[in-house]
Amino acid sequence: MTSTISPITRQRPPRQFDSRELISVSLQVVQVILIFGIIAWVIYRGAQAMEYQWQWYRIPQFIFQEIDGAIVFGPLVKGLIETIRLTVISAILATSIGLVTAFARLSNSIAGRWIATFYLEAIRNTPLLVQLYLFYFVIAPIFGVDRFWAAVLCLSFFEGAFAAEIIRGGIIGVQREQYEASDAIGLNPFDKYSRIVIPQALPLILPPITGLLISLVKHSAIVSVIAVSELTTAGMNIISETFMAFEIWFLVAGIYLALTISLSTGVSMFEKSLEKSKN
Repeated sequence: MTSTISPITRQRPPRQFDSRELISVSLQVVQVILIFGIIAWVIYRGAQAMEYQWQWYRIPQFIFQEIDGAIVFGPLVKGLIETIRLTVISAILATSIGLVTAFARLSNSIAGRWIATFYLEAIRNTPLLVQLYLFYFVIAPIFGVDRFWAAVLCLSFFEGAFAAEIIRGGIIGVQREQYEASDAIGLNPFDKYSRIVIPQALPLILPPITGLLISLVKHSAIVSVIAVSELTTAGMNIISETFMAFEIWFLVAGIYLALTISLSTGVSMFEKSLEKSKN
């Protein structure tokens, strides 16, 4: 008769902070509060020296209003929705362009490698603003594209060039033995990359791709120069009507900050779920 002995699981005791760690954490919190307090004081003194009259009480009407019992979104919320729409579409296209370009650079086709290299060098070595003007004033009239889609295409091709190198680096980072094992069991190229290579490259790709998406959110503000009705354009229109530069720009910056932090948090949660699924 055999008996099974269950393994003893050790539970990690809860971490206890000593007085030195508590003092260190408290000092860091005080430093953060002090730095932000100094920044706020400098801004307040600067506005006071300019004899600027703060009008925060007027801000809610630019977010939403209640008209005849119905909630009507203000220009800032409409601009935020347009920014999110612009970012999501551009992110999908940029990732697709980056994926195709990465595989073109890794392929055995000389033409594919040359075209991909030319695209990368042309995009990464010219200013985004110049590219936006080319898309809007040259390419868009030829193909009958409106300003929104001209902005989407410009951002997609710009960010796609950087996404291509991120994806290529992640694929190259997969151990060579994984490629050899895939070939040994007779997987075709599609199955080899979709089932073996890409899943292992994903943890290497996600962190820099997150930074790329955050940059895409921030770069979307530049399309205000061609009057796409996104968040920055909405802020500029409000300022031109009310002259509330300080309040509106602080609010717009806060909205962008909340948007990028939410994006970063979402990707971090996705990374943790991937790690848990592996374990």
